[in-house]
Amino acid sequence: MTELSEDDLAAVNTLRGAVMRLSRRLRHQRVDETLSPTEMSVLGTLARCGSATPGELARKEHVQPPSMTRIVAMLEAKGLVRREPHPEDRRQVVVSRTEQAAAILAESRDRRNAWLAELTEGLSEEERAVLRQAAPVLEKLAHL
Repeated sequence: MTELSEDDLAAVNTLRGAVMRLSRRLRHQRVDETLSPTEMSVLGTLARCGSATPGELARKEHVQPPSMTRIVAMLEAKGLVRREPHPEDRRQVVVSRTEQAAAILAESRDRRNAWLAELTEGLSEEERAVLRQAAPVLEKLAHL
């Protein structure tokens, strides 16, 4: 691991705190309070990556397969996912989101985007320019 300068360590510390606070505040902008953050995350993964087996979802969500089986069952009971036979392996199923899930995700994304856009109104043009430049870097960090 590369040794960071004191300035870089301070920036990392500031970034960590800011991301945690912002994430916590974003979670409060949910559309459906009956869905847990984990359930929303699974629906988001299905939206980004497409249909998947419960095992694939467990790996992507960093949870144990039995936990994912329970999450998928709860989402299915709420009408947000459906299970279909795997096209190649009859022992498995493929999970996909329903139109109801897509609508919840879209409304949630719109609400969170509007909330963030409102926050950025309080920034100067220079700060918004820095934010535009930082967004792809933060996206990269989120997926490393």
